[in-house]
Amino acid sequence: MPTVLITGGTGTIGKRLTALLLQKGYSVNILSREKKQSSNPKLHYYQWDINNQTIEQEAVQSANFIIHLAGAGVADKRWTATRKNEIKQSRINSCMLIVDTLLHTPNKVEAIVSASAIGWYGPDSPDTIKHGFNETDPVYPDFLGETCKGWEDSIAPVVSMGKRLVILRTGIVLSNDGGALVEFKMPLKFKLATILGNGKQMISWIHIDDLCNQYIFAIENPAMHGVYNAVAPSPVCNKELIITLAKRICGKYFMPFYVPSFLLKIVLGEMSIEVLKSTTVSAQKIINQGFYFEYPLINNAIISLTTRKL
Repeated sequence: MPTVLITGGTGTIGKRLTALLLQKGYSVNILSREKKQSSNPKLHYYQWDINNQTIEQEAVQSANFIIHLAGAGVADKRWTATRKNEIKQSRINSCMLIVDTLLHTPNKVEAIVSASAIGWYGPDSPDTIKHGFNETDPVYPDFLGETCKGWEDSIAPVVSMGKRLVILRTGIVLSNDGGALVEFKMPLKFKLATILGNGKQMISWIHIDDLCNQYIFAIENPAMHGVYNAVAPSPVCNKELIITLAKRICGKYFMPFYVPSFLLKIVLGEMSIEVLKSTTVSAQKIINQGFYFEYPLINNAIISLTTRKL
């Protein structure tokens, strides 16, 4: 079986993706800031340093595919000017390192599947509410839009090397191991279903298993190239997501609590714009490619994530 090199392999998505790849018989190389040992003969860790633009060449030389997930967490800290620069540069600089390494290191890499985000798109319009943003829509001129543009542009040179490139613009990933769902669950310990703003903003989400399977689907399907939206085919409003989760965890015994927009702006600063933004994104392109969603509906996804740990 082929070898897949993963950047960001120790994060929420990377860990689940590694497990699924190993289950399918792939060998996995993971790039990490620190050298680690693995008892699994099909799992290897290699060092890289994005700031100093260094990488262990063997990690690339032995790989057939690269899945590029690395980047500073968008929602991990308040968006100061320094943090925003870190978010943007961590993505661009890591792409530059991959491109430079492929250019100057003999390798057998066939394809690169790179993460991006639906932050590429702006707020909903009457048309996108009905049909969803699609991959040909222009980038929105704000911080996340510009970050996604720089991210995608900086990995694009691999195409001129004859490598197949797939970019997955990822929505809100639902997982028990980190991210939005963990935050949504916390107030439910106190039977509070916290709805953000008026709760009407549309959330384009995806179950972590569907996302990881899209990465595997992308490396296994030579016909795939270019940009695809990595979202479930059924976006929901914030209120529906929270109430669905509350019913699953608390049954009938919970209280909806609306967190006012002004309070979110005070607590989160500029990041509140994204929390309150409605973005309806279409999954039609990847469906047309033949991808099957195991969790197309929010109810199925929530049941899965509250039944077993992923």
